[in-house]
Amino acid sequence: MPRPIASLLLGVVLSAAAQQPVENTAKGPDTGLRISTTTQLVVEDVLIKGKDGKPVLGLKGSDFTITEDGKPQKIGVFEFQTLEGDVPAAPARPTVASSSAAPEKSSVKPLTAVEIAPEKPGDLKYRNRRLMVMFFDMTSMPIQDQRRAQDAALKFLRTQMTPADLMAIMTFSSNVKVMEDFTDDRDQLEKDIRGLIIGEGQGFEIDNQDDSASDTGAAFQQDDTEFNIFNTDRQLSALETAVKMLGSLNEKKSLVYFASGIQRNGLDNQAQLRSTINAAIRANVSFYPIDARGLVAEAPLGDATKGSPGGQAMYSGSSARARTGNFQNQQETLYTLAADTGGKALLDNNDLSMGIVQAQKDMSSYYIIGYYSTNAALDGHFRRIKITVNNTSVAARIAKLDYRQGYYAGKQFNKFSESDKERQLAQALVLGDPVTDMDLAMELDYFRLARDRYFVPLAVKIPGSEIELARHGGADSTRLDFIGEIKDSKGTTVANVRDNIQVKLKGESSQQLAKTTLEYDTGFTLPPGAYTAKFLARENETGKMGTFETKLVVPDLTTEQKYLPISSVVLGNQRERLDAAVATAEKDKKILAAHPLIQDGVKLVPSVTRVFRTGQNLYVYLEAYEPGAETTQPLIANVSFYRGKVKAFETDPLRVSEGLNPKTKALPLRFSVPLAKLLPGKYICQVSVLDPTAQKFAFWRAPVVILP
Repeated sequence: MPRPIASLLLGVVLSAAAQQPVENTAKGPDTGLRISTTTQLVVEDVLIKGKDGKPVLGLKGSDFTITEDGKPQKIGVFEFQTLEGDVPAAPARPTVASSSAAPEKSSVKPLTAVEIAPEKPGDLKYRNRRLMVMFFDMTSMPIQDQRRAQDAALKFLRTQMTPADLMAIMTFSSNVKVMEDFTDDRDQLEKDIRGLIIGEGQGFEIDNQDDSASDTGAAFQQDDTEFNIFNTDRQLSALETAVKMLGSLNEKKSLVYFASGIQRNGLDNQAQLRSTINAAIRANVSFYPIDARGLVAEAPLGDATKGSPGGQAMYSGSSARARTGNFQNQQETLYTLAADTGGKALLDNNDLSMGIVQAQKDMSSYYIIGYYSTNAALDGHFRRIKITVNNTSVAARIAKLDYRQGYYAGKQFNKFSESDKERQLAQALVLGDPVTDMDLAMELDYFRLARDRYFVPLAVKIPGSEIELARHGGADSTRLDFIGEIKDSKGTTVANVRDNIQVKLKGESSQQLAKTTLEYDTGFTLPPGAYTAKFLARENETGKMGTFETKLVVPDLTTEQKYLPISSVVLGNQRERLDAAVATAEKDKKILAAHPLIQDGVKLVPSVTRVFRTGQNLYVYLEAYEPGAETTQPLIANVSFYRGKVKAFETDPLRVSEGLNPKTKALPLRFSVPLAKLLPGKYICQVSVLDPTAQKFAFWRAPVVILP
């Protein structure tokens, strides 16, 4: 049953790789007494530039003062990273060991995958070297853009790479792969770049489902999980995985990200973008996104590489506006990744290698300062760092002092007490650094209850593969905790929920969990307005948590005059009796009574991800509203499926002449569509509703995928 959430200060569970716990033990010679302590090594990369724009050189550790939460810290690690071009070419420095001096590589393929080799705490493996990563997102780039990115990388290696540069290569198609660890071996790097499989990752590229969409009937080839088909979170998650790999290195890193834009859409998790950016900041990684499309100049309705949009949108201008808006949205996320991590985005430029050069030039000489924190508590709290230069003459010359402003201390979940677990959830809810260890998909809908009140059901889907079960009393079980809140446009919390369910499975059901999903739902009552919803789920065997954050607009349907007012449209493939759930939580009886998806003790389960199979029935539910009617005004409705602009299937018209709710003025509309009539593929599902008496209509559209 929903209950108030305590408002607490910042805290978190993630620990940056740069803060590496070091265990020191002392053992008495005779007594066998063992004393164990844990210290936290915190490493900061400090960039200092003078008013002339050049790095400030020659500082010593004694010139700096560093505090953590206001408490002075003793500097234990101090290094100056001298990158080529930042100092005069005076005496030659000693030759730096690199992979070019290594023995010739064997032609035998290694058994283990290439990885980013980590450093020991306090060790600096790559002194006086510039660390850059070329990351090729093959899922977002069509073939021509993959070739363009490949050519740009080769150009940089041949003509623009300097002796100070060490390059690593990563790709993302179905997962993140390290093709080459940091090296200055140009021949090997060029071999790796040439070895990119052009065309890899296709089927995952951006697919707009609006007036700019091409009229195509192409066969469906995509093979992906239902949690990834419609969203771009997998691209951001891949970047987060990459920066966590790089977090094992104390030096500053630049990640050059080749992609053809990242488009956010209604099913995307806003928390994942912040989580990726925060992970990069913790790992001292700056993003340098490169739009592999280059300078795009095309006709308003598209070029010859795509089919015509077709329909009225071609003549009203909505197709051209949608195309322009989509393109700008795709670049906006690239810009955000760069701006929030200290990098720069290369957009609308055909010389893609300039983006790599920009990353190269931006990384000038810097100081590495490390200290062992005096706060040994692994409490998961945020700790603020302040670094100042105490040499007044030097401080007067400084124009820029750039460093990471703080970090989150670590805390192991299995040491949590029950009160710690409760505090962890509450802190994670208000935290600006979302926890995204577990995949979540969330759907929010709205249904009119009265003139100024709407019921907002919330459904969250969790892949069963994320759930760990433990054996208790002859059954496999775990507990799932849920916490969430909804805030209005002013940031005031207007609704919240704190719930938990105990999942118990036996025999074959337990074995099938990894191949299925779990779904949790609740509901709120809200007035019309704009809201932000944030929801967290935690699995209690491993302590993994997932966060989903999204925007919600509840319209005022009472004031709608031009069109027929309708509710959200819910798509599902499952109806479940309330007493047949594998796990239940306490429910507010008022919520159950107002829930429009429950009829005669049977609930329509929202699909959330909108992925179905040909052997299933698609259940469609919505409500049309007739605020001024005393009796039912007849309606006609149907459901259509479009592939591109071609109508693939349409149901027979549904005529509704009774069933008006006298209190909510809602007329329910229900459909059951056998999906065996459709071929596997991507479709636009359209629901059309017509009121012949009032001569008003409404329609709703959303992308769906039907798998074999």
